[in-house]
This record gives sequence, C-alpha cells and structure tokens, in this order.
Amino acid sequence: MNRAGGSRARSTGKPVKVGASADAAINYRDALAWLYGLQRFGIKLGLENIERLLDELVASASCQSRTGLKPRPRVIHVAGTNGKGSVCAMIDSISRAQGYSTGLFTSPHLVTFRERIRVNGDMISEDAVANGLTTIRNLVANWDPHPTFFEVVTALAIKHFSDTTVEIVILETGLGGRLDATNAIQSNVSVITPIDFDHEQWLGKTISEIAAEKAGIIKPGVPVVSASQRAEAEEVILARAAECKAPIRFVTQTYDETPIALAGSHQKENASLGIAALRAVKVDVGDSAISRGLAGIEWPARFQRWDERTIIDGAHNPAAARLLAKTWREIFGTQRTTLVLAVLSDKNLRGICEALAPISEFVLLPKIRSERAAAPEELAKLLANITPPLPCSITPSVDEALTLARAKPNPILITGSLHFAGEVLAHLRGEPAAFEECAQ
Repeated sequence: MNRAGGSRARSTGKPVKVGASADAAINYRDALAWLYGLQRFGIKLGLENIERLLDELVASASCQSRTGLKPRPRVIHVAGTNGKGSVCAMIDSISRAQGYSTGLFTSPHLVTFRERIRVNGDMISEDAVANGLTTIRNLVANWDPHPTFFEVVTALAIKHFSDTTVEIVILETGLGGRLDATNAIQSNVSVITPIDFDHEQWLGKTISEIAAEKAGIIKPGVPVVSASQRAEAEEVILARAAECKAPIRFVTQTYDETPIALAGSHQKENASLGIAALRAVKVDVGDSAISRGLAGIEWPARFQRWDERTIIDGAHNPAAARLLAKTWREIFGTQRTTLVLAVLSDKNLRGICEALAPISEFVLLPKIRSERAAAPEELAKLLANITPPLPCSITPSVDEALTLARAKPNPILITGSLHFAGEVLAHLRGEPAAFEECAQ
C-alpha cells in the first residue's frame, strides 16, 4: 500500500529481548505475550517508526510491493471521537454485501485480539497472528526506539491485508489522527466522525486543538467527508482541507430508508457518513447492498441487547454517555435502569456519571480486572455528590454485580468503557477475557 510519506528513524542500540529468541517461530499465545509486553513502551505519537516498519516489511517481501497490492485497494481512513468503529463496521458490511473483498482494522478489541483485524468479516487466524508477529519481531529486534504496541498491530494489519489481497481497506485511527500510526498509509478518502472531548492529555484541552489532531488525516487532494461538527471543530477541518486542496463535504442528513441493526438515531447519521465515504471513493454500491449491509451489521457493545432486559454499551467519554442516554430514552422511554458501571481512570469520570444519572435508578460498581480501571470507591463518591445523588453499591466482581442487577425489576445497562464491555461479554459467553489470551 502507498505510504503517506515522512522521515525515517535510525536503528541503534541493543536488541529488545522479549519472549523467544530472534528468528524462532512463536505460537499464538507467545506472540501475544511478546506483543502485550510492548505496552511498556507506552504511547509514542509519530510516524517515523511505522513508516520504517512498513518499508522493511516490503523489503523483506512480507508485503507485496512498496506501492501496495495489485490492484491497489481503495483505503478509507476514519478519525473522530465517537462513532469511528460503527462507521467503519457499516462501510465494511455494505461493501461486503455488494461483493467487494474487504480488510477492516479497528481498536480496541473486546474479547479477543483477533477482532482488530478482519478480512471479509472473518477475524485474522491465530496462525496468521503468530506468523506475522514472528516476522515483525525479528525485523525490529535491534530497533531503538522500539515500535510500540499499536505500531506493531498496525503493521500486522497491513501485512495481513497484503497477504490476503483485498479491494477495500477500512482503517480506524487509534488515537488522534495526525500522528497516529494509521496515518502512514495513503488513503483515498478521509472520514471524520463527530469530535468531542477525549484523550485530552494527548490531543489538547480544547475542541480546536483536538480537531487539529483529528483533521491531520486529511491529505493533499484526497476528498474529505465529515459528520456535522461543533463550530470550532468545523473551522479547523475546513482550514486543513483548504490547506491540502482537498474537496470536503459535511454530511448533515440521516439515513432513514431501511432498518439499521444498530440502535439509536445517531446510527442513522453514522450510516449516512459511511455511505458518503463509499461514494467519495467511487465504490459502486447499490441500494440493495446498502440495505442488506446495514441490516446485517454485527458490532458488539454498541447498545447491544444481550437478552430482553440487558444492554451492553461501551460509552467511554461524556459525549458517548450522552448519546447512550438519548438512545436509552428512545428505546425505553422514561423507564430507568439498574446501571452496572466501570470506567477507566484516565476518563472524565464526573462527566460520564452526570450523563448517565438521569436514566439510572441504582448503580452497581464492580471491581474489574483492568489495571486502568477507576476504583469503585472513587465512582461511589462521585455518584453521592452529583445532583440528585444516586444510590450505589460496590461489588467484588462482575458476576456478583450481574446477580444483584438481575434481582431488581429494572432493565440493566452495562457500560463505562469498551474494556469493561469486553470483560462482561467474555464472562457472559464463558470465554477467556482479552487480557487472559496470552496467559492460557
């Protein structure tokens, strides 16, 4: 695939020794253990490492050519604060309904790492993960700086799409856009979902600053489709598009023609944005494919009905929580929920609690297994100090929280983060959670 350009890093320093010795093949479990071990390098925004890694994959014949597949796929690049994953999933589902072969790269995963990389709807196989990560591990063994977790995962996705030969690639940014690893790939359209506050420690404290990072995916001459935005975000996006001489369209209408498998009026806006992205890259999709694709989309933890009274949603910032509350009212009216809540500690805890309070009758706060989770005691203090205060109870586990929730008459809403949604889904399915995959 074409690269978006940039400078290269030099290789210096000693090998990073993680897992098996260099050149040795590793199995799926050990490959993930090595990959998760890279999280100690943290988040490093920038394109030098990913550009170099993609170059070396080409040089080692791990990707078909520097200019990409033959024929080169059309690449749809999606940034924004909320709705990125849903838009990507919609584009993928519609494209497959029309008969195109697709590669879909999203994050984070819920239950298994393999969810992040899909070809024609199928998750990457364990063997492909193991083989791809073996190749990448051997390439980067002596690098300083070492590639991060997300840089390696992005390279694995591009390698897999090259190996399997797809016609349409849909890439979701991991964090921001301008310096996100996915921005090293030359796209055919830049898609921007609604921009709001999230990841302020990385992207900026104002909507304008965050928008500047998201709008960094806009490339010279490449068309842009954007959702409706706050005025300050729209101004930044328009300025970036003008600087790049990139034609731009703001999608303001909703898709109302046929049913969408994902609940909520905001998903009608996401559907219009996804359809506009396909039109922008001249992907030929008919009304029938759009209808079938949107009706058949599967995208867990987006107002997902586990059973007739249990909803799972990954709302992870105040804007997403407000949309969740709006969707709740659309489906349940004035009926309030028993809320099962867990939130990551780096999020706007008060904003999320305040957004969900109006639809909540009682809150259960389980202790979850993520090291990044906010302490239930901290959430309890917040809930006691909002207006009006919400009654809550701390539970030692997800299982006990669900048992207590089922004993109450209200419908149940499980939310707070995609990580928590994934832990709950794994529990309900009786499967290992994502963090257990490499520890079996």
